[in-house]
Amino acid sequence: MKPFLSEDFLLNTDVAKRLYHDYARDMPIIDYHCHLPSEEIADDVGFRNIGHLMLGGDHYKWRAMAVFGYDNEFIRTSGDRDRFFAYANAMPMMAGNPLYHWTHMELRRVFGITDVLSADTAQKIWDEANEKLKDKAFHARALIRRFNVRALCTTDDPADPLTHHRALERDAGFPVRVLPAFRPDKSINVDRDGFRDYIVKLSQESGVLISSAEDVIAALEKRIGYFHDCGCRLSDHALDTVPFTGPDDGKADQAFRRAMDGHRPDHEAAEHYRTKLLVALGEIYSRRGWVQQYHIGALRNVNSRLYGKFGPDTGFDANTDAPVGMNLAGLLDAQERKGVLPKTILYSLNPAANYTLATIAGCFQGGTPGKIQFGSAWWFCDQHDGMTEQMKALSSIGLISQFVGMLTDSRSFTSYPRHEYFRRIFCDILGGWVERGEYPDDEQALEKIVRGVCYSNAKDYFDFGLTD
Repeated sequence: MKPFLSEDFLLNTDVAKRLYHDYARDMPIIDYHCHLPSEEIADDVGFRNIGHLMLGGDHYKWRAMAVFGYDNEFIRTSGDRDRFFAYANAMPMMAGNPLYHWTHMELRRVFGITDVLSADTAQKIWDEANEKLKDKAFHARALIRRFNVRALCTTDDPADPLTHHRALERDAGFPVRVLPAFRPDKSINVDRDGFRDYIVKLSQESGVLISSAEDVIAALEKRIGYFHDCGCRLSDHALDTVPFTGPDDGKADQAFRRAMDGHRPDHEAAEHYRTKLLVALGEIYSRRGWVQQYHIGALRNVNSRLYGKFGPDTGFDANTDAPVGMNLAGLLDAQERKGVLPKTILYSLNPAANYTLATIAGCFQGGTPGKIQFGSAWWFCDQHDGMTEQMKALSSIGLISQFVGMLTDSRSFTSYPRHEYFRRIFCDILGGWVERGEYPDDEQALEKIVRGVCYSNAKDYFDFGLTD
């Protein structure tokens, strides 16, 4: 029987152990998609206690507590200590859930605490961690540096003035590049509540008088220029469903006008509007040398009662089984036909669509290594089986050697051990191929693949100005 969370955790062959310990373990991190608040990094915030740090906004953990039986009101509104002790009480019953691994990796890598979390150990861990949190070595910036992060990209609305990013760029005392990522969903989702108010805000921030779909594109292009000057080199789109039709400019403007009049446009017109904007934005990204990211397949705010009570991003989303192939292929092809398809990363929240995304990506390659990426296992899929399935699909259809690897997609400063989790799983897959005679024990090639997937491919793919 193997010890819990040993140095060879998840590494099941001698080759896997060698690849991880010799090459993967100490590679830097490029966290090219996360939701860390830029103001908390700029202010170098400290944390009240371990409950605040580890459970304050982590809806992965909240969902597990709800399954265990805790009340949703308690989970989301109770004090830090009560919530932490409740989580500790539930922890022994989380066998098989990645939270069991992640939580104990966070305790070990952040605090050096090797105790197994439970109701019996909660007080000891609470006291030990909180004593350490008094030290600035556990403030936001120090936590980021501890995990050898070279660059991270937050998620930012086009109307954001990026005040904190500008302050961080001027701060010579913090060597990590904290860059914005352009998330224009509110300007694209013409059929969602709040669209009209958002367009007014975008108009004010961009200085563009917006009275048509073309004006929205013009305003976004101005903001893209501003973001570019602030170091932004990638966009991010939440395509819960993938639009593609036309686009017919008249129908796109019809959708825009109806939304601005305070009415919900019909589905067909809204799809023309969304398609028009996505194709136009792809062209702008291409001219700027940006990467566009498509996060596909979320079914959001499923529990309408609790969503109404607690708001978005609080644990009431799921993955959808809506078809994606034909529309995604059409959307990318519309950009390709114009010669403006930028580097693109495709993420699927539904593992049943893995081969769909991987094969579509293969249709638009050339000129740039891994130009269209089948992105890492995302959200509900970024656990052992999900990561394994994504990497095996990618290997079977494309070249995993060109993969840009892992990201945190997290709001938590303790989430960086997930990069270690990913690297261990990747080395186990690669090492298994060697052990079974499916790939030669070619140290030079293996080292290049491991270092590439863990860091170098992302450094080359994204134009972040990293020199090492």
